[in-house]
Amino acid sequence: MTPLFIGGIGMQEVLLIALVVLLFFGGRKIPELMKGIGKGVRSFKEGMSNVEKEIEEVKEIKEPERKA
Repeated sequence: MTPLFIGGIGMQEVLLIALVVLLFFGGRKIPELMKGIGKGVRSFKEGMSNVEKEIEEVKEIKEPERKA
């Protein structure tokens, strides 16, 4: 099952969106915008990996208690 908004986007729509972004932000602001988005994605991934590590630690602590 694919989300509805992804199925209908073609090359023309992507180019139109890129043109609107270029006109709205200007050529100089786009690298700064992309850098900020990259930092946000990186931070999100780090947070998710920390949550996964904590879940694994809790599982390791709980398993000996179940065997006893």
